[in-house]
Amino acid sequence: MFLPLHDKNRLEHVPLPFVNLALIAVTVLIFLLFQRAGDSEAVGASSYSFGLIPVVFFDIRDLAPQLQVLPEWTALISYAFLHGNFMHLIGNMLFLWVFGDNVEDAMGHFRYLVFYLLCAAAGGLAYAAMDVNSTVPLIGASGAVAGVVSAYLMLHPRVKVWVLVLGRIPLRLTAFWLLGAWIVYQVVNAVISPDSQVAFIAHVGGLVAGAVLVVFFRRRGVPLFDRDLA
Repeated sequence: MFLPLHDKNRLEHVPLPFVNLALIAVTVLIFLLFQRAGDSEAVGASSYSFGLIPVVFFDIRDLAPQLQVLPEWTALISYAFLHGNFMHLIGNMLFLWVFGDNVEDAMGHFRYLVFYLLCAAAGGLAYAAMDVNSTVPLIGASGAVAGVVSAYLMLHPRVKVWVLVLGRIPLRLTAFWLLGAWIVYQVVNAVISPDSQVAFIAHVGGLVAGAVLVVFFRRRGVPLFDRDLA
């Protein structure tokens, strides 16, 4: 649909959103070093060892011993730090770069970290519950990023965001229309394309979690829906 480029939305409470920057840095380093920048063998091995596989998560089947690195429940978090290729990584990290800093600003560092991980877990649970017998591993930060997007929309629907549409058309739109359309796209595709290679249902799980959690995780006095703007 589009790639976000920049929002003119200054930080009010934190001088540096270091948790958001650290999440981006760790995710990129894992892709470059651990997944060898998208090497198919490394991506495949990491996807089965650290990705979320529903049939394994629900103890219906066991992984091969050589692939069992961490307890099954940790896959609810670890999958969100893996990516299949550069475009997968860049898309998620751009969304996190543009929207994550303001969500961290609204919540504080520690609560934002917990928020991000809970959104990742919610996305993973939605994916796993959709088909408990699936052997297809889920990887990617999309579920967590979707939670960040819905939180941003709840906080700043009136902020203007520069985006690149269809990879070539720069536009400046309000977050309400831009992110609202993105959310509708995820929900519609989760309904009509449940077997898509893109795990839209994980995005929906993250979206719901983000919209609910931001109400409770935001700092006291931080308004929703840009109510402090004239």
